[in-house]
Amino acid sequence: MDSAAVFAGIDVGKDYLDVALRTPGRAWRMRNDREGVASLVRKLRAVQPERIVLEASGGYELRAADALSDAGLPVSIVNPRQVREFARGTGHLAKTDPIDAQVLAHFAEVVQPAPRPKPSKHARRLAALVLRREQLVAMVSAERHHLAQADLCVRDLITANIRQLKAAQAEVESQISALIREDTDWCERERVLRSARGVGPVLTQTLIAGVPELGTLGAKQIGLLVGTAPLNRDSGRFQGKRTVWGGRARVRAVLYMATLVASQCNPVIQAFYERLLARGKAKKVALVACMHKLLIILNAMVRDGRTWQETPQPA
Repeated sequence: MDSAAVFAGIDVGKDYLDVALRTPGRAWRMRNDREGVASLVRKLRAVQPERIVLEASGGYELRAADALSDAGLPVSIVNPRQVREFARGTGHLAKTDPIDAQVLAHFAEVVQPAPRPKPSKHARRLAALVLRREQLVAMVSAERHHLAQADLCVRDLITANIRQLKAAQAEVESQISALIREDTDWCERERVLRSARGVGPVLTQTLIAGVPELGTLGAKQIGLLVGTAPLNRDSGRFQGKRTVWGGRARVRAVLYMATLVASQCNPVIQAFYERLLARGKAKKVALVACMHKLLIILNAMVRDGRTWQETPQPA
């Protein structure tokens, strides 16, 4: 490794960005707004870091990450849990924003995660629309829960709000469909994915927006990326239960719901699910395994450009 290489970590908050450079040791804070991000880009372009690492922070990191990518700088967005485990392993037990930025810079130097692909304007818009749909669905669900417990005097108000939210959701879904139709690659990906029973428009659009790597990675890599691959917890004679964690939680949540449907209507997934239950697996464990299997098959379909019917199905 070049001894002069610079690695940067950025701790992202709603209002501020805390920045630390691993070499040389420098740190500063700026506002997480348009002017602050523009200043951040100028400062980091001046030192040309080997890698810049930010944690996924509920979307607050996207303004800075996009601006840095647009400037041609190597940016990686990583899972916060992975960074926290790294911090514990390197003895950083205290947690403040400046310390977190230093840990991220150290993480960038040691781990050097793969740079985030620069998203196109279309991809950014699609991701924003898919996220907005998720938010609207959550708000509709919350209002329906409120309606079930509401006093008579506010029921009409809640019902009217549900109608408005559903109308907004329909408009967002229309924009998502129109945006996908404008892109030839996305249209082909949608055609391939929708050929699988149990895979509807919500999962298809979520995969297109949230997993652009689909079809470019191997089975193990795509499982780890999304967070469906079971991870061992063994030590010596102890054999713990394998669990899934990390990855892209929002994608995994939509994939899980699609798997519930596929376990009832997709012959391959249904047969696999029933075999697992016959072997004594708990229903949720079996569904997670089916989720992983479905993702691997969809990944192979996109990779080969084959529909479900054209793709050899693993036993």
